[in-house]
Amino acid sequence: MALWIGIHLPLLALETLRPRWSEPCMLAVLEHDQVLTMTASAAASGIRPGMRRGGALALAPQALLCERDPAREQGARDDIALTLLQYTPEVAHAEEDSLLLDVSASLSAFGGRLALCHRIRASIQALGFTPRVSMAPTAQGAWLLACELPRASRHSPNSARQRRSLRLASLQRRLDRLPFMILPAARPYQEWLAGIGCQTLADLRRLPRAGLQRRSDKHVLETLDRAYGTAPEMFEWVQAPQTFCAWLELPDRIEHAEAVLFAARRLILQMIGWLVARQLAVSRFSLSLEHERGRQAIAPTPLEISLAEPAWHEEHLLRLLKERLGRLQLDAPVIALRLQASQVAAMLAPTASLFPEPGGTPGAYARLLELLSARLGSDNVLQPAALADHRPEIANAWQAATDNKRRQAPEETPRRIQPQRPFWLLQQPLALLLRQHRPFYGSPLRLLSGPERIECGWWDGAATVRDYFVAESAEAACYWIYRERSGDEIRWFLHGLFA
Repeated sequence: MALWIGIHLPLLALETLRPRWSEPCMLAVLEHDQVLTMTASAAASGIRPGMRRGGALALAPQALLCERDPAREQGARDDIALTLLQYTPEVAHAEEDSLLLDVSASLSAFGGRLALCHRIRASIQALGFTPRVSMAPTAQGAWLLACELPRASRHSPNSARQRRSLRLASLQRRLDRLPFMILPAARPYQEWLAGIGCQTLADLRRLPRAGLQRRSDKHVLETLDRAYGTAPEMFEWVQAPQTFCAWLELPDRIEHAEAVLFAARRLILQMIGWLVARQLAVSRFSLSLEHERGRQAIAPTPLEISLAEPAWHEEHLLRLLKERLGRLQLDAPVIALRLQASQVAAMLAPTASLFPEPGGTPGAYARLLELLSARLGSDNVLQPAALADHRPEIANAWQAATDNKRRQAPEETPRRIQPQRPFWLLQQPLALLLRQHRPFYGSPLRLLSGPERIECGWWDGAATVRDYFVAESAEAACYWIYRERSGDEIRWFLHGLFA
């Protein structure tokens, strides 16, 4: 059975200018010089929908009045649609600031109907918008339920329980009780329909179809048939772009880098929707913090984030961004953000193993390294990078933990560290004394094994001629020492420690 989720954005004109995560203010949005919608503080001061500009200013002189921006609203709807592609590839635009999602094949992947509705609502709220979410077996029916005005109830007006009709029969009964004015095509004929006793959609369906079609818009009957499941529905699905680059203008100037995270989360969620829709994972992305423009223009502050392993999870990407922003010092207030996915890779399929790997998955280990590197700096988190060289001080190299490129000679493989070699080497070999023709380090050292002769390095000007031994002290501590052969002189050095 088909199942649709309808999403209506009743405050889109307002929240396009002042998202939910921004600081509250007294703001009213005007259309044709009349108040269309307002914030709670503006409503508390007496401003009402339909009020003229002069009347609103007379009641609240400190209120900020802004004209409606349809272009920004359309951009916001596109951003929300791109974000919701992570839940289903079938997302379509609907009338009056609404979206439709075909989730028939997505329920088991997200824990069922209720869990999916909660996740969709949380994602839209994180973007800064207030959604009304509904569920129905037809797309037009889900849209009508989402547009339904909330009734006084002990439940939340946005509750999914109030706006859910999973069977076609219950949906039809629910639609019958809705006022006919909920149909945009029927509003121009409000007086005529009310005059003949029409109040609900059920009354509208009882009218003779031929007469209703002659005296009104043909879209009235088409909308009714699609909502009640008696006519097929066709949609133009939202398509993810080939590349991702999103820009967001901030409602206020941000002077602290950590406060940028609230706005950057909107861009991160859009990128996640794009990644899931394209079946990709991001391994490098950049966040550009834009400052003043014009005569006093300041160059944007770039923030490059590289991942040791491609990822697409919201929690991990936000945690990395939070750590980087916490260490960033802004030179000027931020007025806009730009996020770009610089490097992507194919999304890896989930593991087919029945039991989890001991010690965590490789992906979890990579995310830990990325988090430590973002918090401490990439130069302070290192991992071994063995090189193909006989000299221990070169073979035991280190590299940044988040560096994807292995530093090794071309057409060679890293040399495996032998069991008789210690893992921990001294930064500089320590010269040893000779007592009774034996190397001395706290006590005379007894040679246990060796020699391991190394003669190499002539090609890079650092020729090395050494004989390595495993030695034991009087306290039974083992050391890795070598005898340097240069002419007739023999010198001993301590190079490593065994645990």
